[in-house]
Amino acid sequence: MKLQKPKMILIDVDGTLVDSVPDLAYCVDEMMKRLGMPERGEAAVRNWVGNGVERLVRRALVNRLDGEPDEALFEKAYPVFLDLYAENTSRRSVLYPGVREGLDYLESQGYRLGCVTNKAARFTLPLLKDLGVHDDFESIVCGDTLPKKKPDPLPLLHSAEKLGVKPEESLMLGDSVSDVKAARAAGFQIVCMSYGYNHGVDIRESNPDAVIDSMAELKGLL
Repeated sequence: MKLQKPKMILIDVDGTLVDSVPDLAYCVDEMMKRLGMPERGEAAVRNWVGNGVERLVRRALVNRLDGEPDEALFEKAYPVFLDLYAENTSRRSVLYPGVREGLDYLESQGYRLGCVTNKAARFTLPLLKDLGVHDDFESIVCGDTLPKKKPDPLPLLHSAEKLGVKPEESLMLGDSVSDVKAARAAGFQIVCMSYGYNHGVDIRESNPDAVIDSMAELKGLL
């Protein structure tokens, strides 16, 4: 598909801009140790991320993608994880290769840039600041900014309205089926990163408009 040149590009955080798994895995394993349970390891956590930290904690407790832990155990574990992650939001996390180059290109071409993530603001804003990309965005919508989050289209439509851009003039850059569903429902074009967090499933199966291996490739795509 030929992409229409957008006026605004909204970009996801985890799995698109930032590889946050090293910090998340550290916090999962520390939480498990404090609960007297086996550590899960980075490979498992990499397969579980992508639906918010509450879902991640539930998956870690049952040691699989689906299923629910004992609620009393979850109520004990979740605050432990939140405290750990507040202290370890950006200690091990890094921008993916090509992100800085991609952002610099988009800004040089005058695209309006916004950030839309399901991560809570208390973790998102420090992370973006610590990695030096917070000020690249005119608008930042986090998982707790609005009543609904991706895959609901509300965060995308809210961002478009805030920046005064029509949905059909907008593009979402993400990495998961949640991003694809939100973009389709909002009437946005959708480009996905090949390297992100999609529970081990190739994002091409979700039929985004394009898939790229690095944000540096946006120059050729747009």
